[in-house]
Amino acid sequence: MDLDFTVIWNLFAALGIGLLIGIERGWSGRLEDEGDRVAGIRTFSLVGLFGGVWTEVSRFVNEWMLAVSFLALAALVITSYVVEAKVNEEKDLGITTEVALLLTFTLSSWAAFGYHIYALGTTVVVIALLSLKPTLHNWLHKVEVKEIYAGIKLLIITVILLPLLPNKGYGPWEAINPHWIWWMVVLISGLSFTGYILIKYLGEDKGTMLTAITGGLASSTAVTLSLAQFAKQQKKFASGIFIAGVLVASSIMFVRVGIEVAVVNISLLYPLWIPLSIMLILTLGSGFWLWRKHLQLEDDQPPIELKNPLQFFTALQFGLLLGVILLLATAMEKWYGDQGIYLLSLFSGLMDVDAITLSLSRMAKEGTDPTVATLGILIAVITNTLVKAGLFIFWAGYNKSKQLIWFIIIISAIGAISLLPFL
Repeated sequence: MDLDFTVIWNLFAALGIGLLIGIERGWSGRLEDEGDRVAGIRTFSLVGLFGGVWTEVSRFVNEWMLAVSFLALAALVITSYVVEAKVNEEKDLGITTEVALLLTFTLSSWAAFGYHIYALGTTVVVIALLSLKPTLHNWLHKVEVKEIYAGIKLLIITVILLPLLPNKGYGPWEAINPHWIWWMVVLISGLSFTGYILIKYLGEDKGTMLTAITGGLASSTAVTLSLAQFAKQQKKFASGIFIAGVLVASSIMFVRVGIEVAVVNISLLYPLWIPLSIMLILTLGSGFWLWRKHLQLEDDQPPIELKNPLQFFTALQFGLLLGVILLLATAMEKWYGDQGIYLLSLFSGLMDVDAITLSLSRMAKEGTDPTVATLGILIAVITNTLVKAGLFIFWAGYNKSKQLIWFIIIISAIGAISLLPFL
């Protein structure tokens, strides 16, 4: 009988999954006494191999044998848990390890069926969740109930509302697609909420740069206003650290725009990635250079006031704004051609970059000249960058903003010039 290397590889993959999860569980329980652990590296490795072996056996005997073997393992795990609960009545027992054992069998069986990449990828996620227990618990203590409820409400409305929304165009030129607009609302809310949660988890006292990076993902404008108000209270020579924060927060906008374009129309990234990357590198580099230069002056941390982005009315407002921008962009293109789009991009950039970016990305996918859409997005990005600089100047004063003015003008000019080869 010839060796079947496929079977051998499947068993190795199954064993590897059990070994990986077992290492994490063994490390987590390394301080417990030998008899107190439910399962360690050996048990998990054996369960992984157990799942792989029975998967291979079920191929030749009967597929129901795999289900029977899983039920046998589940019965053993449940019995072990019940016995331990009776012995340690005063101890608060969790079921994480027990669930991990059953999941190890399932993943090992999945790998033995030949889905190695999927099974191993899921294993990595499982290990991450198991090892992040302190981090997740710490985060839960910092998140307020109203924030959880707001997120749940938005998710419920999305899950229920999204399938009901028609996925076709309405209105003049069929420019309004309710299904697509709400998907974009979810995307923007998710990006903003990521930054918001990072601020909540890390705290607002971790330094200007870290606050600027995480806060910039939620709202670079809010970060700019907070830093400007704080700079106004400081001596002139100390304003550099807050200008650095504004530059770093603004640089996150370029990343955000890139993500939005990639989600809606990835082909549009080809002409956009060079100016966005150049502006990102210059803005981020300038910010960190200023930060290093004024690092010794960073005594107090500015409070960043961010509102929870997972509010239904906030999401609804953005959805309406996106619909209006999408309709206006289509109208301006029909009535005034390319110049109409450029003009709308300029005015949109005064308020918001997300809506015009998503609108033009979609329009480029449906027939608008990609060069026009690219230039329109860049106009909005540069305009919004200049607006943030203007807000800082207004609140902090001209004398404390001179460095920022020059940085923003130079960075915006280089970003615009870098687009010329694509025009």
